[in-house]
Amino acid sequence: MNQPIDRREALRKTALLMGAAVSASAIAGLLNGCKATPDLNYKPVFFTEDQARLVSELSEIIMPKTDTPGAKELGVPNFIDKMLNEVYKKEDQERFINGLTSFDEEAKKSFGDAFIYCKPEDQTAHITKTLSVAIEEKKANYAAKQPFILMAKELTMLGYFSTETGATQVLQYEAVPGSYKGCIPLKEAGNGRTWAS
Repeated sequence: MNQPIDRREALRKTALLMGAAVSASAIAGLLNGCKATPDLNYKPVFFTEDQARLVSELSEIIMPKTDTPGAKELGVPNFIDKMLNEVYKKEDQERFINGLTSFDEEAKKSFGDAFIYCKPEDQTAHITKTLSVAIEEKKANYAAKQPFILMAKELTMLGYFSTETGATQVLQYEAVPGSYKGCIPLKEAGNGRTWAS
C-alpha cells in the first residue's frame, strides 16, 4: 500500500529530480495549484484583467493564428475592450459581462476549471456548444437581444477584418478606385473569397 507523501518530501524529491534548478517557492506554488496565466498584451480599460484574459483566449479561438496572424497578435482583444467601453450602451455592456461570467462558470461546471485553464480541445468544445445553443435561441426568437457568444464572435470578426492584415491577407482587397473587369473566370476573381471593400 502506498503511503501518502508529505509536502516537504515532495519538495525535496522534486528539487532532486530537477537538479535543484527550480526554487522552492516555485515548486510550492505548483504544489498549491498555481497555474501559468496567459499573457495580456494590452492594458484593459473596460474589462478587469481576468475578463481581458478570457476575452483574449476566446477571440484567439474564434480567429486563430494560421498562415496569417491570430486575433491576439492583431490586437483584437484591445479592440473589443475599446468598443465595449466607448461605443456600446450600458445595458449591452452589462449583457456582455454577465454572459462572459456565465460562459466561464459553465466551463468550470463542465471541465472543472476556468475557461483559460481548460485544455484546448475542451475550450473549443465549450465554444462550439455555447454557439449552437445561442444560434438555436436566436432562431427561436429573432427579436431577442443577441446572446453573449454571438456578440463576442461579431466583435472578434469586426476587429479582425478591420485590421490591414485581415482586410488584405484574408479578404480580397483592391484599393478604390479599382478597375472594372466584366466576365472573368472565378480563379481571376479571387476564387470566391469575400471582398474587403
